Amino acid sequence: MAAAMPARKRSVVYVDGFNLYYGAVKGSPYKWLNLQRYFQMLRPHDDVQAIRYFTALIDGPRRRNQLAYLRALETLPLVEIILGQFKMKQVTCRVRACTFAGARRFTTQEEKRTDVNIAVRMLDDAYQNVCDRFAIVSGDSDLVPVVNEVKARFPDKEVIVYVPARSRVRGAAVELRAAADKDRVLPLEKLVHAQFPAQVPDGSGGVINKPADW
Repeated sequence: MAAAMPARKRSVVYVDGFNLYYGAVKGSPYKWLNLQRYFQMLRPHDDVQAIRYFTALIDGPRRRNQLAYLRALETLPLVEIILGQFKMKQVTCRVRACTFAGARRFTTQEEKRTDVNIAVRMLDDAYQNVCDRFAIVSGDSDLVPVVNEVKARFPDKEVIVYVPARSRVRGAAVELRAAADKDRVLPLEKLVHAQFPAQVPDGSGGVINKPADW
């Protein structure tokens, strides 16, 4: 009698959307990324339960592109979108060579809630026993406390970090890598094989068009 195949590990993927964008796809032709296809290729031996995508809505002309992408992601059964928000704040220019004679303060946007949202969902998934393996797509050291807490409370569960990075400096992510059970640089060569088609059926007879400048 043939030996029974071992059960596949249940995994949930937690994607820091802006970390993924700036680390892996900005300036590339691979922004129209099908997250479900990509992570099923990345973890072919896992039983992927969910892909949780954390982002915030931007302002300005690029918002239309972002909304089109979010609509495309909503067609994927495993993908859940969790929104944070941007908050305006005042910062001081610290460029010593700047010759501006004014107050040297300007207004900028700061993304809020993404790290907290990821932490809350990871802990809830751990306590609800949704998965055996947590795959974090980020290089943000703010996630170290939740990784440590999951590992302390649930030592049988595994945490893997994938750092989205095109440069060695961005890919260092020393603290987050050290906290995880395993760590990798997110494989960029797979992006080309996980793109949505130019037109994505929206499920109600229409289509979602890939942004023209993507």
